[in-house]
Amino acid sequence: MESDPTDFYKSSLDRFLNNTAKPKRWRVAPLTGRVQSRVRGAKMEAAGLDSEGRVFKNAEEMWRAEIGDGADPHKKNDWYRKGVGYWEGVEASVDGVLGGYGHVNDVDVKGSEAFLKTLFSERFADTGRNRHLVALDCGSGIGRVTKNLLVRYFNEIDLVEPVPHFLEAARENLASGKPMFSEMHKATNFYCVPLQEFTPETGRYDVIWVQWCIGHLADDDFIAFFKRAKAGLKPGGFFVLKENIARSGFVLDNEDRSITRSDLYFKELFGQCGLHLYKSKDQNGFPGELFAVKMYALTTDTPKRTHGTRSKMPANRPAVIK
Repeated sequence: MESDPTDFYKSSLDRFLNNTAKPKRWRVAPLTGRVQSRVRGAKMEAAGLDSEGRVFKNAEEMWRAEIGDGADPHKKNDWYRKGVGYWEGVEASVDGVLGGYGHVNDVDVKGSEAFLKTLFSERFADTGRNRHLVALDCGSGIGRVTKNLLVRYFNEIDLVEPVPHFLEAARENLASGKPMFSEMHKATNFYCVPLQEFTPETGRYDVIWVQWCIGHLADDDFIAFFKRAKAGLKPGGFFVLKENIARSGFVLDNEDRSITRSDLYFKELFGQCGLHLYKSKDQNGFPGELFAVKMYALTTDTPKRTHGTRSKMPANRPAVIK
């Protein structure tokens, strides 16, 4: 007889409340078991919970409670206002944006770099050496990913971030004239705009990098953002999404107004965005108490099949991390 999925979530709640790291662009993992999830047509049915112990039958019920049914736009605006307000109280430092886990910065960057290098070798001729490469760093914070990774691979990087003091710190951290930057590799534009309101310039970007920020977007705004952002990619360009992963369903953080989605939840949204999963990889090497983290490479074109049978997309298995 199949067990009630809400029983598992209730039994997991104490671990979640006692072990969640605050603040975050990142969260401690509360889920150590399995909950049944299923997709019915285009609608996912999976239980979830929030940080105050409330259990939701599915994501639709949770979003209806949090942002309403669209009749009251103020409720949705309040969701976003509280999310930005949380981060406005966080120090503009690596340790601040990583919720006190600044020591994992190097491991994170190494994992991202290995993934990016694989994508460059597969997607770009000569690994992109003979083209002017431009990236968009979404939810850039203080410019941590741009400074430690993107500026070494791209000629120009634009940053978009809704928290003003984070973006000012990014300007300072990425100021031209510093040893790691040159006219050939630099941060170009800084946009203080939330993702749900941002529209990338058409055909400008080779890569749009989205890390530890998409959990702040409601599902409809998630889909709308990626649909708009697709037009920002150059031919052959792609998205990289790097995010915390719930074991199943979702976990809602009531403090910073964000949601950690499961792998299944993400894949359902990717389909609604009209995006194809080209490749994915688990981030390794983070402390065991943290949420798993996964990297997704997403394209607007269907991944090609090789030898007539197998997709370029590897069959990745669930792993550990973030």
